[in-house]
Amino acid sequence: MLRVLKPGGMAVILEFSKPKLPGVSALYQLYTRAIAPHAGGWIAGNKAAYSYLNDSINAFPEGDAFIKILEKTGYQHCYKKPLSLGICTIYCGQK
Repeated sequence: MLRVLKPGGMAVILEFSKPKLPGVSALYQLYTRAIAPHAGGWIAGNKAAYSYLNDSINAFPEGDAFIKILEKTGYQHCYKKPLSLGICTIYCGQK
């Protein structure tokens, strides 16, 4: 992404995150591990795709770890903004 941005351009990345609030975290884990795969299998006919989503969320380097990756890649003025009680996060970096 950095290669194709104009000088001064911003990369804005929206990713799922793992909420930190205890009650929200427990409900979120229940949803992503048990409810979403079964609902996805029932509605879309593809349970594996919704199971993969949970694995992808768990594998993503979130928070400060992703900010460090952006900075190491060459982005400047990087920051993050958690949304929806920490269920997702916006990451921004400038070329």
